[in-house]
Amino acid sequence: MRNLAQDDVKAALEPTRVIAAIEDAFRDRYPATVMPVRTQMKLAEGIFLMMPCYDREGHGLGVKLVMVVDTPANPDQKLHATYLILDSATGHPTLSMPAAYLTEIRTAATSAVATKFMAREDVRVLGIFGTGRQARAHLQVLRHVRNFQHFLVSGSDPGRSKEFAAEMARDLGAPVESVYSRACASESDVLCTCTTSPNPLFDGHLLRAGTHLNLVGSFQPHTREVDDTTIQRSRVVVDTFEGALAEAGDLLIPLNKGHINRDKILADLHQVVSRRKTVRTRSEEITLFKSVGCALEDLAAAELVAAAVR
Repeated sequence: MRNLAQDDVKAALEPTRVIAAIEDAFRDRYPATVMPVRTQMKLAEGIFLMMPCYDREGHGLGVKLVMVVDTPANPDQKLHATYLILDSATGHPTLSMPAAYLTEIRTAATSAVATKFMAREDVRVLGIFGTGRQARAHLQVLRHVRNFQHFLVSGSDPGRSKEFAAEMARDLGAPVESVYSRACASESDVLCTCTTSPNPLFDGHLLRAGTHLNLVGSFQPHTREVDDTTIQRSRVVVDTFEGALAEAGDLLIPLNKGHINRDKILADLHQVVSRRKTVRTRSEEITLFKSVGCALEDLAAAELVAAAVR
């Protein structure tokens, strides 16, 4: 088995190539993919996740192992991840790579694919809740699918938000403004929630007509980043039905309270990308993509790395 370094992974995962690979995977590979809902194990120091994926036609086989450290002794969530590519005939691991950056870039690329197919063409303002690695990745990646001219960021710590905005302005060569949550929610054309918050970040009444949202932070049934109003106002798409209905508190909480019903989820990303379903039918509609992360995204990104090192 060959062991790669983080620099190998970063060099191979150029954003536009990852976006294309994710779009191709959801359009063409998804029907042939075996992808169980990920295993979640609560440990003393955090949550351990296991995400296997097998492409029955292409014979790609891989698994991601993740530890999310989140304890009083570690107040900031830290993600430790490894991806293994396996020989589908023997199960023998052939390639191992660190997967923290892989997870960041594939998650942002999946949001970019959803934005490409669901957001209005004339969007100009990208708003981000969060100041961590996923926030950074979404700022860097989503600009490849829409012509954003202004960027807003809102974090739980105003001082950190200002530092992050200044840092990202230098990185992007574009205006990045630190704002309060109300402004971020009400002034963004595309809004991404990239936080570890267990509770809604803003009042859903603030969203203006025509907004598109990508929700990526919450992945447990009891946590959510948006309120019932946001879900009720939105036309909702998920990455996979199985994952969303098992893990997405943003949807499960209002479902369990009877504030929405199952029909609120209009499509999965495969149906949208393959154009079997059209979610945005009018410019003033609010659209929402709920991502809990799926193993096909990891396999598609890992295979890009494998091809590059070969």
